[in-house]
Amino acid sequence: MVKINKVENSKLPSIDFNSIDFGKYISDHMFIAQYKNGQWSEGEVVPFGTIEISPAALALHYGQSVFEGMKAFRTEGGKINIFRLNKHIERLNKSLDRMCMARLPEELFFEAVKTFVDVEKGWVPSAEQGSYYLRPFVFASESRYGVKASEEYYFIIFGGPVGPYYPKPLRVKVETLYSRAAPGGTGAAKCAGNYGASFYPTRMAQQEGFDAIIWTDGSKHEYIEESGTMNVMFVQNGTIITPALTDSILPGITRDSLMILAKDLGYNVEEKRIKVSELAEGLKSGNITEAFGTGTAAVVAPIKQINIDGVDYSLPEIGADSIQNKLKTALHKLRTSDVQDKFAWNNFQ
Repeated sequence: MVKINKVENSKLPSIDFNSIDFGKYISDHMFIAQYKNGQWSEGEVVPFGTIEISPAALALHYGQSVFEGMKAFRTEGGKINIFRLNKHIERLNKSLDRMCMARLPEELFFEAVKTFVDVEKGWVPSAEQGSYYLRPFVFASESRYGVKASEEYYFIIFGGPVGPYYPKPLRVKVETLYSRAAPGGTGAAKCAGNYGASFYPTRMAQQEGFDAIIWTDGSKHEYIEESGTMNVMFVQNGTIITPALTDSILPGITRDSLMILAKDLGYNVEEKRIKVSELAEGLKSGNITEAFGTGTAAVVAPIKQINIDGVDYSLPEIGADSIQNKLKTALHKLRTSDVQDKFAWNNFQ
């Protein structure tokens, strides 16, 4: 049973839900549990605040830290829906395995998330205003400076109401110098170090006027992989194409959801290795008519221009009948409906 210790005075009355910048607001509470002596504590929900860790905590030195990005939605009838809980714990545990960290029992994860969201349910915006972003994460807390896998961990959940991550169509650059991840590395794990390593080339691209990067493979920079905060999809001659997963691409849950929805809607979907040269040719010829990012934060993020080897390729303006808009609408309706979906993705509170 998760213990609950609520705040005396909530910050909720001060929040303007009609103007929610992504990541601006953190709600009142957090869940926290510890792993020691080979087992996890039951954990508790407590007021959000600082925690005390040793300067020698292994996560600070050797990078044992992984996280998930999840969302809860308020349905049209006012229920709270936590989206694809099973898929998130599956990916989180795979990331923990890859980083040689203690696995989270499913029952602990489910109870922690559901209890936390129930406590913070007042923070979940209406479907028109946005969603509630959940950040579960695990990091090594053992105080020791020898190079080793930690034997102690914290599991924490916090979150807050969010609006769109990318409020406008993106101008992106295909990166062929720097790498996000290499074969055999940690690219398929949602670990903190992957993001830290991406900051420098992303900043350089932003200084050139781009919003984001599309990464290529770390061996020869020959194949398209993903963007820094999302997977990528393209529409070529009416078919949705997306890079096939490798050990250097994060298996996005929104990516998976949209592919299943697309097939259900009757679209052809193809996972394959996409050469940078093939992407350039498809954009030049007009065979590629849409490009968009997919992710928990981004949802469906339209891409309006792609720069490859210094050449800008512009895509047609996105209309209401575009495939990406139809997919985004279908996903939104599924997550905010009060009816249990046929994919069993919704977890109602």
